[in-house]
Amino acid sequence: MSKTNPGNYFEDFALGQKLPHATPRTVTEGDQALYTALYGSRFALQSSDEFARSLGLPRAPLDDLLAFHVVFGKTVPDVSLNAIANLGYANCVFGAPVYPGDTLSTESVVIGLKENSNGKTGVVYVNSTGVNQRGETVLDYVRWVMVRKRDEASPAPSASVPELPKAVAASDLQLPEGLDFAKFDTMLAGAPHRWGDYEVGEKIDHVDAMTIEEAEHQMATRLYQNTAKVHFNQHVEKEGRFGRRIVYGGHVISLARALSFNGLGNAVKIAAINGGAHTAPSFAGDTIYVWSEVLDKFELPGRSDLGALRLRSVATKDRACADFPDRGEDGRFDPAVVLDLDYTIFMPR
Repeated sequence: MSKTNPGNYFEDFALGQKLPHATPRTVTEGDQALYTALYGSRFALQSSDEFARSLGLPRAPLDDLLAFHVVFGKTVPDVSLNAIANLGYANCVFGAPVYPGDTLSTESVVIGLKENSNGKTGVVYVNSTGVNQRGETVLDYVRWVMVRKRDEASPAPSASVPELPKAVAASDLQLPEGLDFAKFDTMLAGAPHRWGDYEVGEKIDHVDAMTIEEAEHQMATRLYQNTAKVHFNQHVEKEGRFGRRIVYGGHVISLARALSFNGLGNAVKIAAINGGAHTAPSFAGDTIYVWSEVLDKFELPGRSDLGALRLRSVATKDRACADFPDRGEDGRFDPAVVLDLDYTIFMPR
């Protein structure tokens, strides 16, 4: 009997199946330092203990997306080891802040299955929940992924595609206990613009760009203990669809988030990811640009210190965003677009 893990193929999944994931991970200041080195994120709340304490938190929390990637990484050996592509995200709510020293673990439930028309692959929908050592939920989200079949002749399960909300409701957003933006110092944060300075429909070209390096995207993916084969094994991938390793989509999300600081520097806390899609693969050598649009803005009940913005960030490769590349009249994305991310942030008023 083989003692190695071949990963699950499409026909191994069943609706309602629970997947407890291995390897709880204790996150550290070293993880945050490496994350900063990889992406150059400059948001003040995650950069300074003193800044975080001035806003009512005990210390600087880890970057929200670092927590996301660690929780996500736990799921890969059971959900997407044999994936062709991670397709999208929805209904992602960030809960308790994650601090150095916290231990994160993840469990997933299969909530949808649909075989593709080619009979070679299928789409698996999972709801994954990450918790800390106290059992507090730090992240709850849905993602869907295209997975290979082990045997193309195997029968397909009845198609079941979950209905997912277009956005996380304002009432479902979770404010960290003690967080108070009343003393938010925009000078120390490095950006003057507050919640009231943004208008629905406004578009922001974030101007800056960053080139993906082969070593860096693999180092980042290993940091999250994401073991998906397509990110690492050039010996196999040179014979695959693209002839090279694919960059983990979350790496592009983190690049886009870091680059968005120039224009959204006070968007210091991600509250939710409403939806997102990796519209094209990224590879080492691609240079990532990003632009954002304000989709909505809303007040939070009983809070005069902060508000929420619903944002859409579009990342491109090897194409500057001064003209906001997007979908064409035919509904297709500009070929340079690699990420379309809809998310909600908290910002000082």
